[in-house]
Amino acid sequence: MWPVREFGDFANIDIDKLLRGAEVQFAKAEEVQQSLAGLVGRAEDEDGLVSVEYAGGGLRDLTLHAKAMRLSSGELAEKIKQVIQEATEDLQRQINELMGDVYGEEDNPMKLVNDPEAALGQIKEAEAAYNRTFEDVMGELDRIRRRLDL
Repeated sequence: MWPVREFGDFANIDIDKLLRGAEVQFAKAEEVQQSLAGLVGRAEDEDGLVSVEYAGGGLRDLTLHAKAMRLSSGELAEKIKQVIQEATEDLQRQINELMGDVYGEEDNPMKLVNDPEAALGQIKEAEAAYNRTFEDVMGELDRIRRRLDL
């Protein structure tokens, strides 16, 4: 039988801690999922002619005041597009706040969505860690193979 030290850091993994961490992450993901369903972005133009509600499924409500019909079709279309944009920004702000509340500002996954360079940096770090681990495991397996004369 090989001594435990032959397996490097794998022998020192705290499985209970790993499972507790996974449970916490699943609970956070469930909390986010339930809370996201209730978020609605809202916006209204400065004249009160167009109001919009925007949720995860898209445009939820569009209300046009009767006076909005006095605008040209082009002006009305521009107001509607602008208010929809503001409502989606409001929804995005709420999502960012929710994620910050649940995961904390430091671990907020929305930071990666809003900063592609940071996301790419984390991907590269994960790739490097994977490569190091793979090389360590393959090295250990090679040493075991040599010891067993395989």
